[in-house]
Amino acid sequence: MKDKPFAITLDVGSSLANRTGAWRTERPVYVDRIPPCNQACPAGENIQQWLYHAEGGDYESAWRQLMRDNPLPAVMGRVCYHPCETACNRVQVDNAVGINAVERFLGDEAIKRGWTVAAPPVSSGKRVLVVGSGPAGLSAAYHLRLLGHEVTIREAQERPGGMMRYGIPRYRLPREVLDAETDHILALGVTLETGARVDDVLAAQRDGGFDAVFLAVGAGIGRRSYIPAGDSARILDAVALLGSMEGGSPPLLGRRVAVYGGGNTAMDAARTARRLGATDAVVVYRRTRDRMPAHDVEVTEALEEGVRMKWLSTIKHADGGRITIERMRLDESGFPQPTGEFEELDADTVVLALGQESDLSLLDQVPDLTVEHGMVRVADGLMTGHQGIFAGGDMVAAERTVTVAVGHGKKAARHIDAYLRNTAYEPGPKHDPAGFDRLNTWYYSDAPATVRPQLSVARRVSTFDEVVQGLNESTALFEARRCMSCGNCFECDNCYGVCPDNAITKLGPGKGFAIDLDYCKGCGLCAAECPCGAIDMVPEQDSGG
Repeated sequence: MKDKPFAITLDVGSSLANRTGAWRTERPVYVDRIPPCNQACPAGENIQQWLYHAEGGDYESAWRQLMRDNPLPAVMGRVCYHPCETACNRVQVDNAVGINAVERFLGDEAIKRGWTVAAPPVSSGKRVLVVGSGPAGLSAAYHLRLLGHEVTIREAQERPGGMMRYGIPRYRLPREVLDAETDHILALGVTLETGARVDDVLAAQRDGGFDAVFLAVGAGIGRRSYIPAGDSARILDAVALLGSMEGGSPPLLGRRVAVYGGGNTAMDAARTARRLGATDAVVVYRRTRDRMPAHDVEVTEALEEGVRMKWLSTIKHADGGRITIERMRLDESGFPQPTGEFEELDADTVVLALGQESDLSLLDQVPDLTVEHGMVRVADGLMTGHQGIFAGGDMVAAERTVTVAVGHGKKAARHIDAYLRNTAYEPGPKHDPAGFDRLNTWYYSDAPATVRPQLSVARRVSTFDEVVQGLNESTALFEARRCMSCGNCFECDNCYGVCPDNAITKLGPGKGFAIDLDYCKGCGLCAAECPCGAIDMVPEQDSGG
């Protein structure tokens, strides 16, 4: 629980002898607002609620709250680009709350302490096939199993995880973490079949007796681009390069490596090349840094590790250990245009990182299903045009991140559940957002964010050890307590202390407060002094009294 340094103790006043509520034209009402962090989370986590448990030191309750929405907190605490923190109101005061760091701590703590989620006691009798074991597939399987359905995952690769395993390097996501959280899901009774490629989804559904299918095949095929090249040019695909690091024999890239592209995969390929011995790894990208699709933290860490960037450049030719690049300029619309200025660079290997595509051949026999621009079209509930077949993750039109995919899995599970029960899933009502203008920030102490430690650069470029380290129990507790509980009462007792009429009653820990309207004059002091903006003043005629 938060400390309550601003609660004031009042003696019983004369207002208890006079029922002053008749003077009132407005009354205070406790409200629940959606915190900006919750609103910004693609996985739909109730961030503020699990932070509330964490700041009291009840880490298991915090983890269990997290697991209601996201079965991969230790993974997400490493690979999520935390849009929740960008939205955090605390950034207006000092620094955003380190939500992602606390999430990772909770996930790691669960692995260390062996916390588990109980399987449902009864089965619905319905069976669902999940195709693909990446973040969307694992999330869907987890939530469907908790809803009582029998779930089978079929994965074409020999190990589960999809692009989390075969696309994200170990220095960002250690495999023992991925394996531990996958095991949490499988322990619920989810069946996993690896090395089990699905070539015809309708045949797989029919032959397996499945009542519904969730497609989560991801985007594991590197997009190709024609580059004029001589016979001696060595050109590789970034997706294949990163995938070869998982149990295979990594290719010999040479000392000089050029990576063509500007996304997160390009950064991963260049940083991997450095770890494989490249003394010069250069990223060639045709626009400027501010237009790169790669997240800024990825670019920053790549630069720290000695990766060079050639902005406004494109590869025109490759041969014999050299590449020719052309200087570009951006036109009025931001589109790159050639300048006719050329430069040669040494490059033993060129790695193409120009985007990824999904293998949708398993859908060739499916009627009423629409594919546009290499992606499957789905309705709001993630059902395709074919009844009973749903899709999510990288194979549908959405931002391609682990967090978005996890959110798709949860959303699809709820709609699949409704489909199997012949009902409709209706999300709950949306609360008003909690804006910064509703907060009394002077009640909160200055508390700059905790910086997560990192490996030294020398160790980073010579090993695949994890770069970013986690919080310990002390720093995790501090970081959780930086949350300002935007828009929702955290029982600070401020309203109770400042009320001049003693009209506010404590209901007990976790139950909040009640207002005795016989004595409340409607002065609004409680609303004005609420630190987190959880009290509204409403006209008397609009409040049912």
